[in-house]
Amino acid sequence: MERSEFLKILGSGTVLACAGCIASCSPDYIDPAATNVDFTLDLTLPENATLNNNGGSLAKNGVVVARITSGEFAAISQICTHQTFNVVYQSGTQTFYCSNHGSKFDKDGTAIVGPATKPLHKYNTKLTGTSLRVYS
Repeated sequence: MERSEFLKILGSGTVLACAGCIASCSPDYIDPAATNVDFTLDLTLPENATLNNNGGSLAKNGVVVARITSGEFAAISQICTHQTFNVVYQSGTQTFYCSNHGSKFDKDGTAIVGPATKPLHKYNTKLTGTSLRVYS
């Protein structure tokens, strides 16, 4: 193999390796939101009881559901738009937080602290009696 051919092959491999790294490390490279979401939570069941209190939250089907205040719920994609780590609800600040890089999102899913810049997907909620429906 000649030197120029070797360098050409080496250069192509390096470019491909770097392109993969850049794509996977760059912020906001995917939209990880769950699609076709439609489920109902029975708030009388023990596994959903946390939603009976302001500040309570739970994760189900790729969605974090939080009770913001009496009668106000937020349902947000559980997967951070920065690098696909799970977010959790922080009741003290009423924000959704990704502990991997510190991104924060408000109750509507808007990024308020980076490195994430794209919002989390927000789902609809409807409370009927003790049933909370979460849907796209």
